Amino acid sequence: MANEIIDNIEGNPVIAAIRNEEDIDIAIKSEVSSVFLLKADIFNVGNYVNKIKSSGKYVFVHFEFLEGLGRDNKAIDYIAEVIKPDGIITTRSNHVKYAEERGLFTIQRFFLVDSQSYETAIKSLQNVKPDMVEIMPAVMPNVIRRFKKEITIPVIAGGLIDSKEDIIDILKAGALGVSTGKKDLWGV
Repeated sequence: MANEIIDNIEGNPVIAAIRNEEDIDIAIKSEVSSVFLLKADIFNVGNYVNKIKSSGKYVFVHFEFLEGLGRDNKAIDYIAEVIKPDGIITTRSNHVKYAEERGLFTIQRFFLVDSQSYETAIKSLQNVKPDMVEIMPAVMPNVIRRFKKEITIPVIAGGLIDSKEDIIDILKAGALGVSTGKKDLWGV
């Protein structure tokens, strides 16, 4: 399934980043094929995931932004067995490892704010091998190019994307896809 998801994102590189319920319908009607669910809670996440998946789109739940669940392996068990998204997004290496054991596609998110966070991300990725990496902010093509030279894991980039030109620059730099909350970039 991991290769299928990667191929899908490569073929349709814009990913809808959703922070509210109203944007779910917009994302479903849009041309995107993948959705990052960045805000949900234990009462609505199941319905959101089912609605998005039933539209034929992949859905990934941001683990740290899911309200009402702990941040432990039992929460990942619950997500894998009950919620059943295609995967999770997380900043934590231990969550990546356990979610992979549970059969979830994993996207590890890194915030690259300086050379130390860059080096920490590279070292982490040498030990933990998520299915995909998301680096933020996205509007730094030179850093994306350098990052891609050091790892073999597919990279997506998110954050601060304002235009189609930003998306083109990010993809030219070597990112497989981009995640954005800007609905006008979803191809609605």
